[in-house]
Amino acid sequence: MSIHRPSATRVAGAAFVAATATAAVVVAPLPAAFATPSTTVVISEAYGGGGNSGATLTNDFVELANRSTAAYALDGYSVQYLPATASAGSLWQVTPLTGSLAPGGSYLVSESAGTGGTTALPKADASGNIAMAAASGTVALVKGTTALTCKTVADCTGDTNVVDLLGYGTAVVREGTAAPTASNTTSVSRAASLADTDDNAADFTAGSPTATNSAGETANGGGDGGGPGGPTAPGAFRVHDIQGTTRVSPLKGQSVVGVPGVVTAVRTTGSKGYWIQDPAPDADPATSEGLFVYTGSAAPTVSVGDSVLVSGKISEYYPGTGTQSVTELGSPVFTTVSTGNALPGAVVLNDSTVPAAYTPTAGGGSIDALPLQPAVYSQDFYESVEGMRASVTDARVVGATNSFGEMFVTAKPHERPTRRGGTLYGAYDQQNTGRIEIAAADGSTPTLNVGDELSGTTTGPVDYASFGGYLLAPSAATTGTAVDNGLKQEVTRRQKGKELALATYNVENLDPSDSADKFARLAKGVVTNLSSPDVVTLEEIQDDNGATDDGTVTAEATLTKFTAAITAAGGPKYSWRYVNPVDGKDGGEPGGNIRQVFLFNPKRVSFVDRASTGDASTTAVSVVKDKHRREAHLSASPGRINPTSTAWDNSRKPLVGEFRFQGRTVFVIANHFNSKGGDDPLHGRFQEPTRSSETQRKLQAAEENAFVDSLLAADPRAQIVALGDLNDYEFSDAVSTLTDDGDVLTDLINTLPVAERYSYVYDGNSQTLDHILTSPAVTHYSYDVVHINAEFADQASDHDPQVVRIDVNNCGKSAYHPKPHKK
Repeated sequence: MSIHRPSATRVAGAAFVAATATAAVVVAPLPAAFATPSTTVVISEAYGGGGNSGATLTNDFVELANRSTAAYALDGYSVQYLPATASAGSLWQVTPLTGSLAPGGSYLVSESAGTGGTTALPKADASGNIAMAAASGTVALVKGTTALTCKTVADCTGDTNVVDLLGYGTAVVREGTAAPTASNTTSVSRAASLADTDDNAADFTAGSPTATNSAGETANGGGDGGGPGGPTAPGAFRVHDIQGTTRVSPLKGQSVVGVPGVVTAVRTTGSKGYWIQDPAPDADPATSEGLFVYTGSAAPTVSVGDSVLVSGKISEYYPGTGTQSVTELGSPVFTTVSTGNALPGAVVLNDSTVPAAYTPTAGGGSIDALPLQPAVYSQDFYESVEGMRASVTDARVVGATNSFGEMFVTAKPHERPTRRGGTLYGAYDQQNTGRIEIAAADGSTPTLNVGDELSGTTTGPVDYASFGGYLLAPSAATTGTAVDNGLKQEVTRRQKGKELALATYNVENLDPSDSADKFARLAKGVVTNLSSPDVVTLEEIQDDNGATDDGTVTAEATLTKFTAAITAAGGPKYSWRYVNPVDGKDGGEPGGNIRQVFLFNPKRVSFVDRASTGDASTTAVSVVKDKHRREAHLSASPGRINPTSTAWDNSRKPLVGEFRFQGRTVFVIANHFNSKGGDDPLHGRFQEPTRSSETQRKLQAAEENAFVDSLLAADPRAQIVALGDLNDYEFSDAVSTLTDDGDVLTDLINTLPVAERYSYVYDGNSQTLDHILTSPAVTHYSYDVVHINAEFADQASDHDPQVVRIDVNNCGKSAYHPKPHKK
């Protein structure tokens, strides 16, 4: 599985920012329209002052939010607008919508641009040209794209296509009492709870516009990015009042004035801003004393040690779908009270301070509203110190530095250590609470490998990101000394003459346009580190022009270049076999047409070619029993397992081949199951996390298990090796389904010592996604995961390869015995 991520610090995700009331409008009581209260998608903000005199934002906009825990399709829906006082000739104006709205997410609809303003909206999810009035108007979310015809309360009340309705200012058509009057510099925003009470005045307040799209990108219309000019006396709220005792601020959506604090760190890269901490904490361990002040693209003009009073608007920033949020103060203005102040002491992170339990659960729902229990759960503990200074001492690296300047260390050196210095993820309830990300606020994160160390003390504010969860954001001056402990790439032994060596290697979207260096490094992995196996199953081999989406499906150029690189590195001249995928049907990078491939050394092992009776891409391989030889063979070699089954929709189909080695037949199945994309993050707000992608992998595992069963039914002593990237753990339901709990196939990762059971490192957890599985007849083997990539900052691929060497002539004495079916 290849993990791709955006380059910005603020990564794709969903955010909703409400506004606070700054004005109240008294209107004469009029009959009100009531759209049925929505439990899913609602109008969350409307702004009609874009580009007008005094406006910061250039466009009008409407923002939608999803109150539910499931994605909501918007195809065929529309946002519509009606003037506040509609005449007989007034018409609803329509902007069609497409796509879907993620749970807890936002959806931005841009409308007409004016001639003023200095800040563009983030990329809109839908665009129209409606010129909304700044002060008053009616906005409707409609199921359909046909313009509404209602212009009175009675007609709009009776239209069942109206999903949600917002009337602001002096709007005649509204729910209950109209929301406050807006202006060129203010929008109306739904309250933080996203409640829909059928009363616009109760549900909406006026404040600085904050436009947020489905990617979590935000444009603020009420601040200059953090300049001076704030109050000279502390206001009513302190940081612990803003943070509160849950994950979501009780002041979310409100403007605050004169919040006191000392600047503890400044972030100068990505999403810029600074952290303040109140040096006079309260007595409640659940309320953090730290807060991030978001200045957007503007560089902060404060310095560490400044005592400041900050004013702005409180929001919850969700950096990704399903993640927890960061409480922050946006559109800030500040006053510097004094400089050169001592910083508050840092919270020490270690075995005694970080709880062993990971997170509370909410039956798969959101834990946002649960009271924090920082003495019980590690995720609650980190949330209770969000924004505060914290430190780790002599921290061992458990996730190598990546290209985004992020690494993982452990605050608990004795927590499930691997043999080479990582932290093992060996069960769903072994989340490893000592893991914490290091992402330097000034971009100075040192480049280190697993097992290296940040010697001394590393100190920074506690932050949160979509990839990795809670993190420390130190500066170069507050980061411990980088110690290289000399982690080396492993080299497995060469197979003996009587051993057939089979390896699997995910080469991470390899195509001919990749650099010569990548080809050379991957080739070195095959020749030197894997010692030139007889058979190598490759995952993520792309077609001959990579991501160019022009219908090309062959991979001859890719494989010619790769096998030439192997030969140049001193390896054998490999031959190859594969089946072309149907264009665009096997998932992966669009246009790339990734597939599995057999490489084999024809001087050591032969491939049995047997043509398919139909199109090999779509024709299922089957098992043919040879009654005379008491053996089985494949109907096609190479072939694909039931490729038209819905289990393989938008995913790679297993490649099956028949090999002959020293007079024995070995059946090989090359796998690349569907990815984990779409699963809730381990550290997210939905607990326990929903592993939605596993449903398809279980179906895929069942398909392959049925094929293996049919092969063993024809020949109980068949020697089968199934290998590749299963994108799931050895303890997962999918792998259990594939192996039939170990009765049909043996997952060789389980034969290793516990501290060596991993082939991939993600978010500082060493885990298994790649597997080699063998049938009961394979009894004499030597198995090895060869660690050459996953633990290193400099990687040729994000996966480690693995190899099994089997003695085919000492196998076959143990036969498969199917279990009786339960009645």
